Amino acid sequence: MAFIPHTDADIREMLAAIGVADIASLFDEIPRQLRNDALTQVPPPESEMAVLRLMRERAERDGSFLNFIGAGAYEHHIPAAVWQIATRGEFYSAYTPYQAEASQGTLQTLYEYQTMMASLTGLAISNASLYDGASALAEAVLMAVRLHKGARRVLLPQSLHPRWRSVVKTMVHNQGIELVAVDFDQQTGQTALAGLPADTDGFAALVIPQPNFFGVLEPVDELTDWAHERGMLVIAAPNPTALAVLRPPGQWGRDGADIAAGEGQPLGIPLAGGGPYLGFMTCRAGHVRQMPGRIVGRTLDAAGQPGYTLTLQAREQHIRRSKATSNICTNQGLAATAAAIHMALLGPEGLAQVARSSHANALRLREAFAGIAGVSLPFSGSIFHEFVIQVQTPVAPMLQALQAEGILGGYSLVDDYKAPRQSLLVCATETKTAADIERYAETLTRIVDRGVRPVTSAIKPT
Repeated sequence: MAFIPHTDADIREMLAAIGVADIASLFDEIPRQLRNDALTQVPPPESEMAVLRLMRERAERDGSFLNFIGAGAYEHHIPAAVWQIATRGEFYSAYTPYQAEASQGTLQTLYEYQTMMASLTGLAISNASLYDGASALAEAVLMAVRLHKGARRVLLPQSLHPRWRSVVKTMVHNQGIELVAVDFDQQTGQTALAGLPADTDGFAALVIPQPNFFGVLEPVDELTDWAHERGMLVIAAPNPTALAVLRPPGQWGRDGADIAAGEGQPLGIPLAGGGPYLGFMTCRAGHVRQMPGRIVGRTLDAAGQPGYTLTLQAREQHIRRSKATSNICTNQGLAATAAAIHMALLGPEGLAQVARSSHANALRLREAFAGIAGVSLPFSGSIFHEFVIQVQTPVAPMLQALQAEGILGGYSLVDDYKAPRQSLLVCATETKTAADIERYAETLTRIVDRGVRPVTSAIKPT
């Protein structure tokens, strides 16, 4: 709270009204031995002006960096109106809308969010959000296994985000579900069609990221048809910004994907120290009863006026645990509200312009890197707004040198893939200018020239 309006006189009056001598008496049920004494490490009180100056000075210690990191969390321009609206009291402090008659505004906003996500992914049904992209994908895997009724194996590409793979494994392995890795092609960076198993008995689904973790666009039509021909479901894991210009999962292959799950952070959610994130999920209409989370529906009231209410909400807080489609009872209502506002403000053309500008900047950056001695581009596949580079010097000190120059140079692949000690994932969104790209390329040229050492290895999945 930025401003507390209660004076000392107000506080004394309120305490007197409830018959309590002081604020400490409100906490007398806490045993004395558990209470803290005076906060000796807290500095003495200051004026508002002095505190604001102190906080600005401390914030400036972190510096201001030019950010070329993506890897699942992306820096996009967010119109000021998005969070100006989302942080209004009726949205910011709204509780779960169990009472429809008291929550029409929140319910309508979530309904609009669902409608836009269904349109963006080309699938009929959207829920009102999940926790984040990684857990949303895990829920999609569980959903696919329930729909398949028997098969308990799922194909998971190595080109999928490593953290997502880890979360999926954590959430499903104790339920007897086997995740089978699919390698990627070393030349293109795409999921290797030749690496798909010949024996597909017992497989419930194939996961298809678009684009994949390397920023490369996958051959979604071929992969979708391959899976459907073998009786599997297809789970799409798309970047929602890319869907503004790419064909949606509902149109992949002959029949389209069955489920789409991913991260909605690019839709108006700022980068803020690891969150908040926003898990989205959409599916075919016929799969709706296996969809986790809650769904808002539109209906008519007794007077014939439009009204909104929670319809399907098959989580354990609503029904018996054994009947629940999900045991995670957290969604991201505020983040979903911000995403709905963001998409509404930009509209289809605005979202497409963001995607086209991001793609164009990534191509400019890749072209600039191609002319640097000691830097190579290992993958030939088409990209969206991220790509991998290889350098002939260890990545960690190179990133440190870039940061010393005020540039966050990208995401190291050293820890997530075998022996790519010179491999780096870089991203350029619409926020980058020609001058930004030129500065990064010139700085990287100087750093690589200082520290070129012959290092050779292929990117291998862990």
